[in-house]
Amino acid sequence: MPQYSLYINEKEHQVDVAADTPVLWVLRDHLNMVGTKYGCGIGQCGACTIHLNGNAVRSCSLPVSAIANASMKITTIEGLSESGEHPVQQAWIEVDVPQCGYCQAGQIMSAAALLNRNANPSEDEIKNAMSGNLCRCGTYTRINKAVALAATKK
Repeated sequence: MPQYSLYINEKEHQVDVAADTPVLWVLRDHLNMVGTKYGCGIGQCGACTIHLNGNAVRSCSLPVSAIANASMKITTIEGLSESGEHPVQQAWIEVDVPQCGYCQAGQIMSAAALLNRNANPSEDEIKNAMSGNLCRCGTYTRINKAVALAATKK
């Protein structure tokens, strides 16, 4: 099996996995970073969202060979803020967004990526950016409200 070098949450990690192993399973099964969730396995629900060089990507459909041993910087929910003080995380708490909470790590990562590239998004820009993340509980109104609140905290 090949060995890959990954730069995750400001630290370098070495993993021995098959080239087609999705980054999601490298994070969860090999590095014990279980904040990133498995949802659909085909990149459609957003539960597995991470940042790759600051952009929101689906880790369940991204093979490790596509990003390893390159200058790719990965950030997971664990790396967003160790203490939960990121403006998006604070807004999530203030608005009381989660119901079941399963999709929230992916939602938060998508929101943080949006605010990194657009510090003052409109309501439509928020809805568009967050539309790729599904929430079975239907907390979309609170999610959008929290993203708008987080924009005021940055």
